[in-house]
Amino acid sequence: MTWLIVALVLVVAAAGLLRWRRPAWYWMTFGVTLAALRVLVRYASVMDACGLTVPPPRWRLALARMTNRPVPESRAPRILRIRPTRTGLILRLKLRPGQDAFDVTASCDRLRHSFGMYGVTSRELRSGVVEVRMTGYDVLKRVQMPAETATTPMRVPVALRQDGSVHYRDYRAVPHALTLGATESGKSVYQRNLVAGLASQDVALVGIDCKQGVELFPLARRFSALADNPDAAAELLGALVVHMEDVYQLIRTEQRITADVPDAEIAADIWSLPEHLRPVPIVVLVDEVAELALYATKEEEKRRDRIITALVRLAQLGRAAGIYLEICGQRFGSELGKGITMLRAQLTARTAHRVNDETSANMAFGDIAPDAVLAAIQIPAEMRGLAITGDSTGGWHRIRAPHTSLRQAVNTCNRYADLTPHLSALAPFRPVLDAPTPVSTPAIESAPATA
Repeated sequence: MTWLIVALVLVVAAAGLLRWRRPAWYWMTFGVTLAALRVLVRYASVMDACGLTVPPPRWRLALARMTNRPVPESRAPRILRIRPTRTGLILRLKLRPGQDAFDVTASCDRLRHSFGMYGVTSRELRSGVVEVRMTGYDVLKRVQMPAETATTPMRVPVALRQDGSVHYRDYRAVPHALTLGATESGKSVYQRNLVAGLASQDVALVGIDCKQGVELFPLARRFSALADNPDAAAELLGALVVHMEDVYQLIRTEQRITADVPDAEIAADIWSLPEHLRPVPIVVLVDEVAELALYATKEEEKRRDRIITALVRLAQLGRAAGIYLEICGQRFGSELGKGITMLRAQLTARTAHRVNDETSANMAFGDIAPDAVLAAIQIPAEMRGLAITGDSTGGWHRIRAPHTSLRQAVNTCNRYADLTPHLSALAPFRPVLDAPTPVSTPAIESAPATA
């Protein structure tokens, strides 16, 4: 009996230590079993307390009266499946007649308290079927991406969501994106994860970094073109517009609209072309868009108008030509001048890290997901990398990218440097990889040897 008590104390102590130091390990060893039992035992009473039950049908009430039996109890949604994951539990519920998916969504916070979970979210899979995702611990405190992800061409994992699922950047589904964030908010780490994910794919990376290239030029071996000042950016964007027009001419030539070609095979973008004719897709990363929109002289104003016009044209027409935009900045409002709001309207995916004021959050989500504005301004300063992401559907998620150092990103780009495509239209802007001699180092002439 003594040894049994000692073993029990050791197990409890080990569980407590794991829960404190390694919550993911605790969840996989102890937490998932305890949580599943807690959900199954409390399910009926919790659903009744949350108002997620319906009264029994009339025929059952009539049958109970006729047979002198007790009145049947109210019915909760039926559990179709309960599945444990590496971060929590997934419940698939079949709603009863008269219930709505919004009822479950409105009760998520009460379900979180009742089941003792860290977070609960829900979404409707189809009519009458709701998926409830529960997380057992704070998965965003120490982000650990799963070993296997559903990576496909032009679809890369970049962060982890609060419900434990992986957040992907899918360019085929959402072509253009806007990323906002204050200084030291984690915006650069998010961008590094994006570049590292795209480095292994057949894609051309084009960078515009007006901070003299300090953010993107270390990754230059994987970039097909880079610009480090507004003048070079204006010329680079103009070359991209010309390249886009050439791609459209190729699509027109290979459109295959003869009568003997099925409708599904008619080409309307680069993905409908045969693989041997398909141009390489291009992802354009703009590190700080405000540096492209600000001006002080008349000449700079003309350059700024050319830049914004080219960005708007690429955002409106670039998807079918395989050109995708990733625009980053601290603010993205109308104070940057004409054409900015037109450009922002074309950027479907929105991601906001910690911002300095509510106006900046409104620039990202005010027109698509007003509920996400409050979540964006509540991000604490010590949680670098934490962000809110949303799109035109009105839904939003809390995400956090895994910490990727600049050295890790550089190593990834160097490993896949041989995949960097050479595009003739962007050849003048290909980065020079030879490091220049520092200006501050004086030249030393060697004296001839004397006998």
